[in-house]
Amino acid sequence: MARILVIHGPNLNLLGRKEREIYGSDTLVDINRLLSEIARQHAVELEFFQSNHEGAIIDKIQEAMETARGGILINPGGLTHYSIAIRDALSAVALPTVEVHLSNVHAREEFRGHSVIAPVCIGQVGGFSKQSYVLGLLGLLKHLERDAATS
Repeated sequence: MARILVIHGPNLNLLGRKEREIYGSDTLVDINRLLSEIARQHAVELEFFQSNHEGAIIDKIQEAMETARGGILINPGGLTHYSIAIRDALSAVALPTVEVHLSNVHAREEFRGHSVIAPVCIGQVGGFSKQSYVLGLLGLLKHLERDAATS
């Protein structure tokens, strides 16, 4: 059974309460519950992790070398735009990774349109609220299926 690490970055613990006009009313618990339903349908195990601390996220990514048997789904939040350390950790573990964002980062402030994480990911999904996570997970699962079929 594939095991996927789902990482929620800084301030995502405030979902449902912060900037609802941008991020909607869904909470992190709502998103995790939705992803868990999708995972059950695909016989995949998910591990959820949220932190407001860059170092804790890096530690979790490095642990994934031993614990994840599939890949990583990550919403790095504000760290998307400058965390070379998270980018390097993702590159080092070499697990298929999909970057997700609730909002369309390209339609917001100019700085949000640049991701230092995206170049080490197999894909990026954003702008579809909680469905960005679903689309990202389904894309990652399809990628893992293709890899298994060619192995």
